[in-house]
Amino acid sequence: MKKLNVGVVGVGAMGHNHVRVYTRLKNANLMAVSDLMKGTLAEVSKKYNTVGFVDYDNVLKMPEIDAVSICVPTTYHYEVVMSAIEQGKHVLVEKPIAFTLKEAKAMVRAARKEGVKLATGHVERFNPAVLEAKKLLREKLIGEVVSVSAKRVGPFPPRIKDVGVTIDLAIHEVDVMAYLMDSPVSKVYAHVGSRLEKCEYEDHAEIMMEFYNNAIGMLEVNWLTPYKKRQLEVTGTDGIISLDYIDQTVEIFGKNARNVRVPHNEPLMVELDSFLNAIMLDEKPKITGEDGIHALKTVLAAMKSAKEKVPVKIDID
Repeated sequence: MKKLNVGVVGVGAMGHNHVRVYTRLKNANLMAVSDLMKGTLAEVSKKYNTVGFVDYDNVLKMPEIDAVSICVPTTYHYEVVMSAIEQGKHVLVEKPIAFTLKEAKAMVRAARKEGVKLATGHVERFNPAVLEAKKLLREKLIGEVVSVSAKRVGPFPPRIKDVGVTIDLAIHEVDVMAYLMDSPVSKVYAHVGSRLEKCEYEDHAEIMMEFYNNAIGMLEVNWLTPYKKRQLEVTGTDGIISLDYIDQTVEIFGKNARNVRVPHNEPLMVELDSFLNAIMLDEKPKITGEDGIHALKTVLAAMKSAKEKVPVKIDID
């Protein structure tokens, strides 16, 4: 099997996982990693027997590298991604695609101009339970979709320092819901708040969305719940599809009630394999830069709605 040479910029918690997965994929050859934290860099470089650089430019300038994962804090996405694109690298950037819509759109334009792939790391789209739910919806096993609701809650993660719960957690569900509904969000109404002294941003959010296909989405996210819960339900005219992201299980209630057998996989493994295959086959990534823009646009609209206490319309570019 042909292998692509890859690098990872930012090897904190998420970046470390990218490194681990790349070393296990048959279509990847890990060439180099980068991180500002010298201790973390040394640990990861040694563990995976790869070269490490404090300056990420040293990774991006390696001519043999075909593609990179960008796993730095969100505020640095634009700077690092644009540098990677300028060096002709295919890029998978962790969610959210960028800190601002202006940055995200510039990244998409640059990738298009340079002829490189730009994928956004919305990993839950590759969760086997989500993929199975999508298949069941295509088969119309619950009739016509009426609404979708999700709960993504858990304790506060100290590693998150630059964004609140809306951008960190709600963005997952926005992307998954749009994928399952086959429709972008048209309008959003949200309430957010902050109860934790240790959190500089909002730590809980309740969001209602309308989709362009007239379906309704309801979402609850928080960093207040003492246990992790990641669940989603789609209600149709003939039943309900219920999925659990953590257990990777799917159930149908109603007319075609059953427990659905779901083959378990690590979503990140499926995501990175898909990214590399898109490059080798010269296909569009499963989750594009445009998808990243939609998810970011929606959560930013939710923040605006919460601030102004009015619904916010979302136009399609």
